[in-house]
Amino acid sequence: MDQFIVEPLFGDGAIHWYTPTNVTLWLFFAVVAVTLLMVVGTRGRAIVPSRSQSVGEMAYGFVYKMVEDVTGKEGLKYFPYIFTLFLYILLANFLGLIPGSFTTTSHIAVTAVLAGAVFVTVTVLGFVKNGAGFLSLFWVSSAPLVLRPILAIIELISYFVRPVSHSIRLAGNVMAGHAVLKVFAGFAASLGVFSFIPIFGIVAIYALEVLVSAIQAYVFTILTCVYLKDALHPHH
Repeated sequence: MDQFIVEPLFGDGAIHWYTPTNVTLWLFFAVVAVTLLMVVGTRGRAIVPSRSQSVGEMAYGFVYKMVEDVTGKEGLKYFPYIFTLFLYILLANFLGLIPGSFTTTSHIAVTAVLAGAVFVTVTVLGFVKNGAGFLSLFWVSSAPLVLRPILAIIELISYFVRPVSHSIRLAGNVMAGHAVLKVFAGFAASLGVFSFIPIFGIVAIYALEVLVSAIQAYVFTILTCVYLKDALHPHH
């Protein structure tokens, strides 16, 4: 499927880590979209906001309340990072729904970097804030003493699985939706006069994909908030 093929922007040679590709291009477009919304769209700071300013303010308030509710007041200092993650994933998902575009968040290489950055950040923050006390996150003190070492191993494994599940959840859901659209499009091309039947399915799935794009950005962000809460308050 063309949607998942990584190609160099210039020429047909081998792809290296420094080669500009279609992934690079659409990652850049996502950055431009975030800039247009939050910098250009809100530059007026009008009392009666424009449409773009209203969207920016709604997104800002939504994520701000999420961070405050999950992590508490202490987590608000990390709001810019979390808000940037949310907007970037949301707009990258929406850009991928444009016909002929490229969905960067359907590639595990992209989502793994985002999830890995969150994992490293909250882990380092946990030790900086709590020192060795951060290890209490893995020691279930409320359990019977004989079970605590076993539970500690389970908790440790589940902690290191976080970036895997964090990244696969986003990439898998986005990839699956686009694959289903491709399948229905193939049916439409092969049914001739009855092609209108799968076309209705394509429209319905496309509407579902719009919803999934927003939900997956929300899920990635709220999980980031949960992991941040564990780093700030490992004893809770």
